[in-house]
Amino acid sequence: MPFKVQIDKCPVCDKAVYANEARLCASEKFHKYCFKCSMCAKMLDSTTVANHGVILYCKQCHGKKHGPKGYGFGGGAGALSMDQGERHGNVESEMGNKPTEVHVGAATACVKPEDGGCPRCGKRVYDAEKVIGAGWGWHKNCFRCKPCNKSLDSTTCTDKDGELYCKSCYAKQFGPHGKI
Repeated sequence: MPFKVQIDKCPVCDKAVYANEARLCASEKFHKYCFKCSMCAKMLDSTTVANHGVILYCKQCHGKKHGPKGYGFGGGAGALSMDQGERHGNVESEMGNKPTEVHVGAATACVKPEDGGCPRCGKRVYDAEKVIGAGWGWHKNCFRCKPCNKSLDSTTCTDKDGELYCKSCYAKQFGPHGKI
């Protein structure tokens, strides 16, 4: 009686996967080079993979595509970003409460925040210089408290109506007032 061998097929490329090249996820076997994020194409391993059925994602892209939407969600700084995933077909995460204009004095090349502009100076913010706060990308030099001009970071930043404040200035302007 002949012996029949079961050969698994990769869900990505539908070709045979042999034991020496198999990567296992969700009870499926993948080729080493097919074991990558379906959105950003980053190569994955057992610590960085997140799956949705047999579709593989890195943890950041999985959070963008299938995680909770809105400010404050995403499981850490890796999942929070200004990238909404439009280039990958993800339009569900689009937030509708963004400001529509940036009012900048005499700036000639204003770029709206939703088009990649800094809310403070109106100039384009590139990824290498981007600091994220109040739902927008800012230049590091523009990421300062409005009243006192103190440089901010994620632990000292508070926002109100699209403007940035240090915790001290925010408490002075918007905190409770009265007699003790």
